[in-house]
Amino acid sequence: MKKTSKTNNQAIDSSELIIAMDELEKEKGIKKDYLLEAIETALVTAYKRNFDSADNVKITMDRETGEIHVYSERDIVEKPEDIENVKYQICLEDAKKINKNLQVGDKAEIEIVPRNFGRIAAQTAKQVIVQKIREAARSILFDEFNDRKGEIVSGIIQKADGGLVVLDLGKLEGIMPKKEQIPTERYRVNDKIRGYILDVEKGAKGAPQVIVSRAHVDFVRKLFELEIPEIYEGVIEIKSISRDPGNRCKVAVYSSNENIDPVGSCVGQKGIRIQNIINELNGEKIDVIEWSEDPAIYISAALLPAEVMAVDVKPEEKFAQVIVRDDQLSLAIGKSGQNARLAAKLTNWKIDIKSESQFREMLANLDENSDEEQEEEIKQDE
Repeated sequence: MKKTSKTNNQAIDSSELIIAMDELEKEKGIKKDYLLEAIETALVTAYKRNFDSADNVKITMDRETGEIHVYSERDIVEKPEDIENVKYQICLEDAKKINKNLQVGDKAEIEIVPRNFGRIAAQTAKQVIVQKIREAARSILFDEFNDRKGEIVSGIIQKADGGLVVLDLGKLEGIMPKKEQIPTERYRVNDKIRGYILDVEKGAKGAPQVIVSRAHVDFVRKLFELEIPEIYEGVIEIKSISRDPGNRCKVAVYSSNENIDPVGSCVGQKGIRIQNIINELNGEKIDVIEWSEDPAIYISAALLPAEVMAVDVKPEEKFAQVIVRDDQLSLAIGKSGQNARLAAKLTNWKIDIKSESQFREMLANLDENSDEEQEEEIKQDE
């Protein structure tokens, strides 16, 4: 479909606007074409609102000079008597006065110069630019922090009322929901804390909102990367983490280099490396264990600080029967089952812990039941 336009020397001069947009593109990265398209769309809306216009209005802004042109788009019909609505249609004879190449079925663009539209246009353009600058700034911030998901960030507490904790992250606010807080910590306004960027969302007004966590297992993972160069460099690998935030955490580490002690490297000389992490976690106990591909060895290590006597594994069920000395049972299970629960989560195995006495009693019962079954079978044979 062909289109043409009828130029008009009375178009609005907006060269200063173009200069301003060029500067915005350089300084803030807001594309000039993006602004121009937004302004054109807004101008059409403003024109219709102020001039009770039909839907066939089209407004363009010159990319170089900033001149604004308003057009009435009309369908071309064969003869004047074929016109049903003069606002939407034009006959072929009149259309050819605009452009001799136009044919029936094309659209003719007739430029119009509405009175006082320059003032409305300038005001509209300013509003659009201010709005788009805000949107672009928010978008840039969103992208910046979205790219930082999985990193640790520092912030100053602005609000802490026992529920949501609001952090000043410099460029925007961070939100730490109740479930992402360490239950044993108390947060106070103006305290500086660190957290893990869990997610970045767009708020109600389009402003980016950073969701921060101190309870997530990956917060511990990132702290290990920061404190232990061998982990950051990939010489030591964190295989698994299980955590009861504020109370206890278990971290399984591994190194393919036989000359490196992964547990010793994480603990550090005189425990200084692990102590820095414990301090950051407000005294949360951390068990660093060596990962093993042998599930019996791995499960035994995961139950530290308890000493394990024996482990019987059923790989097809991922089930392990663990035997400990009588005096180690409560330590292996832990307060409220915490140690056993964290070990099971760390290894991804179901773990049943029994003391030596319980195991012997269980075996005795099995033998007794077996004897009874044999006696019953003998009676049936007689």
